[in-house]
Amino acid sequence: MKRAALYLRVSTSDQTVENQRRELTDVALRHGWQIVAEYADEGISGAKGRDRRPAFDRLHKAIARREIDIVAAWGVDRLGRSLMDLIGFLGEVHAAGVDLYLHRQGLDTSTPAGRALFGMMGVFSEFERSMISERTKAGMARAKAAGKRIGRPKLDLDLRRKIAQGLAQGATPYAVAKGLGIDRHTVVKYAGGTIS
Repeated sequence: MKRAALYLRVSTSDQTVENQRRELTDVALRHGWQIVAEYADEGISGAKGRDRRPAFDRLHKAIARREIDIVAAWGVDRLGRSLMDLIGFLGEVHAAGVDLYLHRQGLDTSTPAGRALFGMMGVFSEFERSMISERTKAGMARAKAAGKRIGRPKLDLDLRRKIAQGLAQGATPYAVAKGLGIDRHTVVKYAGGTIS
């Protein structure tokens, strides 16, 4: 019986991994796999590297220790968006003798055709991300040309005065921020200083 690890990921905190978990659990039952681990990164973009995705990092370590035989994920975009990262992950998985199952694509990398298809899907995933980025940049440029302000709104005058007053009284940026219920980086930005 294959030891399976589920990898679940959603990009925003208002999404849930429950649908992915249910589908992959059903797949494991149908294939006779034993689910020995589950790794879930919730509210984390697939564009983030392994160092910014704690569950994905733990999955890598479990693969290296040969604690699992197959990784099951909802789709290629759950693993990552960069082609280089995806190919690197596939190399690591296969070097450890671990297979990869991607539910939406019906992909099983234990076959040569599955490995080739995985590489092609990575190309399309990276292309899709690039297109989204280009559309976002074009939309921001349009808004800017129309005179709309881009970015976070400025702090209101009253809050800026309170920041200045707190700092003038000798309080640290941290103390001012805590007292006003704002981030200390905001205090530093409006004070024109450095974080202490």
